[in-house]
Amino acid sequence: MASSTAGGHCFLLALLLLSSAAYGQLSEDFYAKNCSKLGTIVKEEVSRALSRPRGGDPRMGASLLRLFFHDCLPQGCDASVLLDMNADVTKGRIIDSSEKQADPNRNSLRGFEVIDRIKGEVEKACRGVVSCADILALATRAAVVELKGPTWPLLLGRRDSTTANVTAANTALPGPNSNLDELIEKFQNKGFNARDLVALSGAHTIGRAQCQFAEQNQQARCLLNGTPGPLDVQTPEVFDNSYYGNLPERGLLHSDRVLTSREDVKVFVEEYKSNQTTFFRDFAIAMERMSRLGVLTGTNGQIRTDCRRVLNN
Repeated sequence: MASSTAGGHCFLLALLLLSSAAYGQLSEDFYAKNCSKLGTIVKEEVSRALSRPRGGDPRMGASLLRLFFHDCLPQGCDASVLLDMNADVTKGRIIDSSEKQADPNRNSLRGFEVIDRIKGEVEKACRGVVSCADILALATRAAVVELKGPTWPLLLGRRDSTTANVTAANTALPGPNSNLDELIEKFQNKGFNARDLVALSGAHTIGRAQCQFAEQNQQARCLLNGTPGPLDVQTPEVFDNSYYGNLPERGLLHSDRVLTSREDVKVFVEEYKSNQTTFFRDFAIAMERMSRLGVLTGTNGQIRTDCRRVLNN
């Protein structure tokens, strides 16, 4: 048992050292000299995607946020979730299993075309410079801000993965029917505690879910509101703290309602329900940390010119 514990400490230390090296190559102004228009392009395209008067849909903000979560949690924020199946061969390897085909993602993830559009505009301005992973991270933050949510520091310089991991996506991502222990375990596996779990669950203050995934006693209400049903029945198109006021009675998903099933976790729900400033602060901190999960830098990965396809060398 002692040797196992020591081995675990060594493994965590190695991960910490690798992570520190990776973060050292990231910076907020990574593209200041070689793609100075990046921030403006992302903000403009996200605003267009979310604005109804401009042909957009505010629900796309939730879709981009979910897309980012589902990219980062399995194997890191590396744009692997954007890859299509059998898209390319690179160095003799075929992308034969896309994360899009994982159970939590199949026929449910949206927003790919928004990332494609941003990437196209960025490529016109600075070809072959900005990774799809950075575009997804920037678009997610821009979408939250557009819906009146908080912002957070975002280090840039990620590179894109040349592989996808459907197995990791199937095992690492929480589902709508997850119980509290499962949620805590999956988030702990990525370095997040119970407070982080509750703060990040606040992402459900925007967006909708298919009624088939709703808690049984919520399906009638969900269908009445139309499927997909709003995760936040009060202000589903504004990023605020009203989601927490829905719990537990009007929480749409089982994975939402269980956040109040244990007092040591429910205390965070109550805190965020009563104080939006605290929720925004903790959500921003957790998102900044999530954005650094498993990033590729330096000579690792590549800069895709098409976010759906690996770049053949």
